[in-house]
Amino acid sequence: MTQNSKNSKPIYDVYIVEDRGEDKDAFWLKVGAAFPHKDKDGMNIVLQALPTNGRLVMRRFKEKEEDEKKL
Repeated sequence: MTQNSKNSKPIYDVYIVEDRGEDKDAFWLKVGAAFPHKDKDGMNIVLQALPTNGRLVMRRFKEKEEDEKKL
């Protein structure tokens, strides 16, 4: 992990999304996060897995609700 990603919060979560057919919702698996560069002109993407289908989706990072953190 880079020094920048250790000292900053992620701005995106990174997911692998697998389609499961017409009548089923897609399966989303969180596999990483994206951290902003100091100059805000780019980001470091840290992945724990790679997709077999070549599809990654980035969604804005949201803090979990306090109730969820206690579980």
